[in-house]
Amino acid sequence: MSSRPSNKPGAEPPQKPRRRAGRVFAAIFTVAVVIAAGFSGGAWLWLESRFNGPGGLAEERILIIPKGDGPAAIARDLQNAGIVADARVFRWGLRLFGDEAPLRAGEFAFPAAVSPADAARILQSGRTVQRRLTIAEGLSRAEIASLLAAAPGAVGAVGELPEEGWLLPETYHYTFGEPRREILQRMHEAMAETAEALWLRRAPDSPLSSVREAVILASIVEKETGVAAERARVAAVFINRLNRGMRLQSDPTVVYGLTRGEKPLDRPLTRADLQSRTPYNTYVVKGLPPTAIANPGRAALEAVLRPAESDDLYFVADGSGGHAFAKTLKGHQANVARWRKIERQRRNGKP
Repeated sequence: MSSRPSNKPGAEPPQKPRRRAGRVFAAIFTVAVVIAAGFSGGAWLWLESRFNGPGGLAEERILIIPKGDGPAAIARDLQNAGIVADARVFRWGLRLFGDEAPLRAGEFAFPAAVSPADAARILQSGRTVQRRLTIAEGLSRAEIASLLAAAPGAVGAVGELPEEGWLLPETYHYTFGEPRREILQRMHEAMAETAEALWLRRAPDSPLSSVREAVILASIVEKETGVAAERARVAAVFINRLNRGMRLQSDPTVVYGLTRGEKPLDRPLTRADLQSRTPYNTYVVKGLPPTAIANPGRAALEAVLRPAESDDLYFVADGSGGHAFAKTLKGHQANVARWRKIERQRRNGKP
């Protein structure tokens, strides 16, 4: 019997050529897989190094991320601002190596050389830029409303103002997009809390009958002196006058009666002003005016609730920025005479 393959119909074809082709295909596929794996691993390492490595931002930069922006829009914003070099690196790095926390909207500060990874963490943290609005002691509510209306980054109308005196002067922090109405409410709540807390520590013999009266008198002290060391002594003068039933005779109350705090009085007070019949003129009206005349700070509130121990009933400017105090009308008149002499010398150009 012959051992050669049969050529008859239906006989099996030779197997060796098919096996060789399979081996060649397998080898080619293996090489392709190895090459692809090497390329993929290199790309992975390259992307990871670019995502976590330092960026080229030369100095701190602030960027506002609008509400509703997704990762693609945020990546473009970061690239356009020069915070990241490549928006694609940021997006793919965030997807492969970043946290799952969402990127938040707001105003963010990015330090120099920030990496795309750290830029993402900043956006995920929600630590937005804190803006500041400083309210000085002694401003009227109208003046505070003007400052708040001009505060950059705050939004909306200021809204209805509380009674004069009930906005606490201090520095307030706020974020981009925060409503002005909410900042105003924080000022009002801060004053109410501060005044109530200090009221509990008032002197036991205080003639003031309420927190509101304390705020009113503190506003007068605030407008009378900017010298911290003499606030408690100025407060003592007014407390002593209230105890004796004397009129307060405070010039700033006269000014407020004329302007209602809407604008400064750009001239000296006249004799007619001192006789004006307004409810705020403490040369005419006994006791406290109907409302505060400004927004007092914490120190002025402390001064009226814990005044200095003093028998003083009068004070007048002494030419140095402070005041000369007196227990008697005679002593006060002497102080007034000295002050008028200083004024005449100044008008005449003498030191």
